Amino acid sequence: MPKIGILKEGKIPIDRRVPITPTQAKQIQGSYPDVEIVCHKSDIRCFDDSDYTREGIHLTENVEDCDILVGVKEVPIDQLIPNKTYFFFSHTIKKQAYNRDLLLAILEKKITLIDYETLTNTEGQRIIAFGRYAGLVGAYNALWTYGKRYRLYDIRRAHECFDLEDLKTEFTKIKLPKVKIAITGGGRVAKGAMEIMHGLGIRRVSPAQFVSQVYDEPVFCQLNNRDYNRHKEGKTFNRAEFFNFPENFESDFHGYAQHADILIACAYWHPDAPVLFTREQMAHRDFNIKVIADVTCDIEGSIPSTLRPSTIDDPIYDYDPTQGISAPPLSDEGNVTVLAVDNLPCELPRNASEDFGHELVTNVLPCLLREDKGEVIARAKMTENGKLTQRFSYLQNYVDGVPEEG
Repeated sequence: MPKIGILKEGKIPIDRRVPITPTQAKQIQGSYPDVEIVCHKSDIRCFDDSDYTREGIHLTENVEDCDILVGVKEVPIDQLIPNKTYFFFSHTIKKQAYNRDLLLAILEKKITLIDYETLTNTEGQRIIAFGRYAGLVGAYNALWTYGKRYRLYDIRRAHECFDLEDLKTEFTKIKLPKVKIAITGGGRVAKGAMEIMHGLGIRRVSPAQFVSQVYDEPVFCQLNNRDYNRHKEGKTFNRAEFFNFPENFESDFHGYAQHADILIACAYWHPDAPVLFTREQMAHRDFNIKVIADVTCDIEGSIPSTLRPSTIDDPIYDYDPTQGISAPPLSDEGNVTVLAVDNLPCELPRNASEDFGHELVTNVLPCLLREDKGEVIARAKMTENGKLTQRFSYLQNYVDGVPEEG
């Protein structure tokens, strides 16, 4: 009988989310009577230990006898248990340097790692993510930041609200001037950001209208890759080519940057793809953006002002484009104010956990505990028996510490 353990989050700063809520744990126990599910005791979760015991879920101080361990963020190296199957966000699939030692430890301990980012359907679309809540909180915080920068209104931070419904009670306090807001991306994150725009009654306009028309009210536009990337040889934009050969394209975003006041960056970015804009473009006097909420938070990635992640407690910093350095928040009108919190869904942990757990129960567990239709689990395994799986063999140089060419 397989035994599943819900991990206590060990990463610092703490993360209060859970991969499976108490109600969902009870649901799993009922749907899979041959599976035992236990909960690692924790005093930091958004759901108390007592919430799990009320649903009949056993609490434990030790999860070493579990076969499958599910968490949210990276498991600290000294807490990894050899020869187990783990589900968590490892933040290694983009060869993130800061987590190389984690992947090395996973291989050394012969752990089977399934990163939530690698769980996809047969069409390559992710089947589980916190993206919607990253977008919701990122967009709300962008407007909080704009209000702070220009002293227009004062609203609670998202993490100060009990849940999403409580957060929505702040909407009536937001009084925006006739600003233009650009949202990049078309997936879950961007849709979450647009939920906030629609909730506030902000008018949506097309990309063409965004750059060509003047409005007497706040407006926003949503930009897909085709709207701000162009082929280097002048060919028509082809989505498949862009994702397979991003090096064939260059950014065409500066036209939007001349008109936008707020940028909410929600688009997935590949290191081979064009950056959204350069530091030199940010330093140009026609660069109009004053607040950037980098929801994707790729450090020194597509947005040059994202020099480092910020935190829920200290969410913003300024970027001086003339020097390419960070500065204290709201310190100079010539700076761009950056919001780059890398764990935004943590600000609404209960809602985010409920949505995520629902997708885990609905889309993932049937493939794990019954029949792996479409090889969802098989394709998602990054490591097995102390080695990278074939699909993730591109990480071998990263594991071996071989520098990237170019």
